[in-house]
Amino acid sequence: MSNVELDSLRAQLEDVNLKLLSLLNERAQIVKDIGKVKEVSGVNRFDPVRERYMLDRIAELNEGPFETSTLQHIFKEIFKASLELQEDDHRKALLVSRKKKPENTIVNLKGELIGDGNPHFIFGPCSVESYEQTAKVAEAVKKQGLKLLRGGAFKPRTSPYDFQGLGLEGLKILKRVATEYDMAVISEIVNPADIEMALDYIDVIQIGARNMQNFELLKAAGSVNKPVLLKRGIAATIEEFINAAEYIISKGNGQIILCERGIRTYERATRNTLDISAVPILKKETHLPVMVDVTHSTGRRDLLLPAAKAALAIGADGIMAEVHPDPAVALSDSAQQMNIDEFNNFISELRSSSSVRV
Repeated sequence: MSNVELDSLRAQLEDVNLKLLSLLNERAQIVKDIGKVKEVSGVNRFDPVRERYMLDRIAELNEGPFETSTLQHIFKEIFKASLELQEDDHRKALLVSRKKKPENTIVNLKGELIGDGNPHFIFGPCSVESYEQTAKVAEAVKKQGLKLLRGGAFKPRTSPYDFQGLGLEGLKILKRVATEYDMAVISEIVNPADIEMALDYIDVIQIGARNMQNFELLKAAGSVNKPVLLKRGIAATIEEFINAAEYIISKGNGQIILCERGIRTYERATRNTLDISAVPILKKETHLPVMVDVTHSTGRRDLLLPAAKAALAIGADGIMAEVHPDPAVALSDSAQQMNIDEFNNFISELRSSSSVRV
């Protein structure tokens, strides 16, 4: 074969490649249009019956030289890429997506503007055990110039025999302490039926890790005008976490704070594994503020400070950690809570860090 013939064939091949490119892009646009119709109609994006029909048609009409199995493999990859294209469109349409709303959402908690570019802090006991216990922590937090207080009134526990919280009485204690110390309180609600009742007692509804995919709870929290702190599930992917937030915002409540609290892995050195990379990913993919719970992610008092520094350094909007007057006698999670002196040292160390302004 002469060079002239080779060049001619290569030119033909290039022309075919460009035609294939044009046809693939034309196909992609049709796929996107189909995706929009399916979304409006509530039809599942993946249609295995339709895909099988097309693969069978390819087998019937193939006249070579490619083996049928080779062509089917190629088309399967095209189908897969098309499905991903529809999923990309779906992500762009999410109300929590930064593509939908480029500017940051700022959640106002009694003057604390979460997401304004400054670090914010939530401290308090794992469980509300008494007025005296909660008030001691609130007093210490207030002395440090901070005003966000956490405390569990309803405690979903792994064992049914562990302390489940004081319930409504715990909420009443939180309300009393918040009023006396002029603080905003965050507490977990586990039952959708309790959302309305809780509005009178707390400033932020927390949805815990075990309830991240309690969809009825998410919808109930989204139906009220009260900020929500949503924790990532124990084994949830970032996509699942984002979609859980979408459940809330889809009901009209856009006052959402995401909270990375560690995920379950095979590692046992810490209670959970702090997925520190989730912070910039969530900040990039969504417009919502992102906090990090260093207590539940590490489960170790000796790791709280470095974990907090790392979280703030990578872009977290704030830190959540647990404080108890006497952790040794705490009714829940005694090993991971700081006492008052440790809390004061924690804040002092953060403030002395050259990279962190508290």
